[in-house]
Amino acid sequence: MGKSTLFQALTKKQVDTSNYPFATIDPNIGVVEVPDERLYKLAELSKSKKIVPAIVEFVDIAGLVKGAAEGEGLGNKFLTHIREVDAICHIARAFENENITHVAGSPEPIRDLEIIKTELALKDLETVEKAKVGVGKDARAGKKEAIETITHLEIIEKSLKENTMGTQNLSTEIKKTAELYQLLSFKPYLVVFNISGKNVEIPKIPNSIAINIGEENNISTLSIDEQKELGVKSGLTELIKEAYKLLGLITFFTTGEDESRAWTIPAESTAKRAGRAIHSDFEEKFIRADIIFWEKLLEAQSWSKARDLGWLRSEGKDYIVKDGDVIEFKI
Repeated sequence: MGKSTLFQALTKKQVDTSNYPFATIDPNIGVVEVPDERLYKLAELSKSKKIVPAIVEFVDIAGLVKGAAEGEGLGNKFLTHIREVDAICHIARAFENENITHVAGSPEPIRDLEIIKTELALKDLETVEKAKVGVGKDARAGKKEAIETITHLEIIEKSLKENTMGTQNLSTEIKKTAELYQLLSFKPYLVVFNISGKNVEIPKIPNSIAINIGEENNISTLSIDEQKELGVKSGLTELIKEAYKLLGLITFFTTGEDESRAWTIPAESTAKRAGRAIHSDFEEKFIRADIIFWEKLLEAQSWSKARDLGWLRSEGKDYIVKDGDVIEFKI
């Protein structure tokens, strides 16, 4: 409950937030800037004409109910849409309000989350069974890759049946198999407890935050100056940053008089791989990269001063980029 309202507050896009189940049928898609004060400080230093922040794409998908794996509610349509995302944000209502409909009659956030997990697991079991049939012939013929895939699928199947997906340290190979078949239970997730009402009780579980979604929607209609004047502060910044982190992403920066920009790359990316974020030529024709951490550049106050101080490093293609690095590529 509050899923589409939260999406509206995040993206400033008007969507159907009606008080009835399945108000969302087709997915709504919105791009959200990642708040990052580092970028604005670098832009101020460089007197940049343009500032381009990193972004995260949020997708508002229809809610899920018990029996979705068998087609209840929007069932298979919901499950098809959710396969295409990289991470999941579960919204669970954690307040009482007799004027707001709950598909199960009354809100019980932990019960509701368990329903979601069960339905995702049931759909994954169906996918795994079909996948085993699909590669079974090659496995029986002794093909090594197919045999390995069958082994991975059986481990995944056991994990799903025993509900141990989040407690096991699965190997990289098994995780890759789960990704290959777009298994829902193995996608990273964040739980948002909606506390927009009275009698709020927030469950204490990992990977969760609490947000007053109704209040955030009201705040989102105010300008930054109006928020400062009224002394209100949005809690959406934490959600956006958590979503960014959940996706396994980090940010590096480029800065100059024309533009300061935040670039998104997977964590543990090499300098050469980071170049791809700008253009394929920056990866293919990479020679080296001049790198300095953002705080050290601010301290030096200029690239030339940073070079004189020995803070500007020349790194090769295998350097692992750190979150907050400022990079100048040489190609």
